[in-house]
Amino acid sequence: MTAKIIGLTDWFSTAPGQYLLAWEQAQFDLAVADLFGYNALQLGLPELEGLQANRMPHRWLALPEVLPARAEGRAPRVALITDAAALPFPEASLDLVVLPHTLEFSADPHHVLREVERVLVPEGRVVISGFNPTSLWGLRQGRGRFCARVGLNAFGASSLYLPEAGDFIGPWRLRDWLRLLSFEVESDRFGCYRPAMRTDTWLQRYAWLDRAGARWWPIFGAVYFAVAVKRVRGMRLLGPAWKPRRATSAAPVSVTHRH
Repeated sequence: MTAKIIGLTDWFSTAPGQYLLAWEQAQFDLAVADLFGYNALQLGLPELEGLQANRMPHRWLALPEVLPARAEGRAPRVALITDAAALPFPEASLDLVVLPHTLEFSADPHHVLREVERVLVPEGRVVISGFNPTSLWGLRQGRGRFCARVGLNAFGASSLYLPEAGDFIGPWRLRDWLRLLSFEVESDRFGCYRPAMRTDTWLQRYAWLDRAGARWWPIFGAVYFAVAVKRVRGMRLLGPAWKPRRATSAAPVSVTHRH
């Protein structure tokens, strides 16, 4: 698990990683700002502060293991070390859980979602972000993996653009998983439409594609973002059959008088 986390951390320090991180930070801030409750949890990715705009009194960052100190000497404020598939919280105890790229870097992402469903209160929210396989970045990553598998290494054909570890989950596949666990997707969106460039200079040259992509090909953004709510179907209890109420006094009957 260490190699996966370090690989993702290193990638987020690159120019495309910073570009994607800035977009995701804005989306998390917007999504969690007006969510109320008492307990909120972020699972993974300490580079992103997914709960900074939220006002719940108890907010925690959970990681699968202790990370090495950063170069600038600041360590992330980690509240607990835990496996995302075995959270140390009782059932229905959290109001909000954020999963920034947590599922795709987990050994069993479906089990992680089941665990999130267990600890969320009814009508609790889960906020998820992930790489979109059907995007320019996803196609570049797929090409690199294919070339590495068949041994085509000329001109950097087998080089990967995104972190090497991780199994990227498509947004429609994620919707199916959420539906099976009684989650209802409240909102979703895509972002980061610039080509797979490695330098900030080239990424800035294609900044206009963010507006064009959001309008003309929205589902092909490099990253997707979804907010889902846990729905608990109510049960209708059948009580005893009630007897009809008896009239306390008989109503007068109008009689037509004969002459």
